Amino acid sequence: MEDAIAAWEDEGGSSARPEEHRMIGTVNQIAWAVQIQAQVDAEFCVRKVLESVATEQSPNDGTALQAIIRILEDKRAEVMGNEQAGYFIQDWQELRDQVRQLIMGDPRYKALKANQAVRFMPPQSTTDSKDPPK
Repeated sequence: MEDAIAAWEDEGGSSARPEEHRMIGTVNQIAWAVQIQAQVDAEFCVRKVLESVATEQSPNDGTALQAIIRILEDKRAEVMGNEQAGYFIQDWQELRDQVRQLIMGDPRYKALKANQAVRFMPPQSTTDSKDPPK
């Protein structure tokens, strides 16, 4: 009999499932936040697209995309790890471009973009062309 119960539980028959994160809020807030959280999780699912693009880029651009993917995953973990139901209701109820804003606001992303700007800057002339030497 115990073997049958163990097999049933292994197949997902047990209702006692460990929760990854416990949500904090009222029952209604939690129910609402869980629905929003599923939509937010889907918003972060751009990793495969970025990885696909990275394989077709130059080594420098591919490395930059890998750095952006790391930032994306860090931000995803940060957002999805929030236990406050109110956070999802307040900040994520209406999906706009929050994921993009999170990435662009990250100091690592700003440093990456600054390095790219320097790399693509045209070389500056060291002589002044207005007054030719006499």
